[in-house]
Amino acid sequence: MHEDKPLIVVERNGQTTVVTGWRAWLLALGALLSGVAALVFLGFVFLGLAVTVGAVLLVVVPAAILVAVAGALLGRRS
Repeated sequence: MHEDKPLIVVERNGQTTVVTGWRAWLLALGALLSGVAALVFLGFVFLGLAVTVGAVLLVVVPAAILVAVAGALLGRRS
């Protein structure tokens, strides 16, 4: 019967290190948590960008419409 154990193989500078047992679980948990933290950070960045662009458009588009209407009303008449 073959027993599966957590196994992580790290190769640095030509040396291979095998990490097993609770240390492998700890490394895997650290990698998972740092990946989740990176995704949460990117989510907040993109949400902030979306809110900022939406707020700018909420101000700029009506202002552009008002300028266009005022320009049409006050423009030269033929």
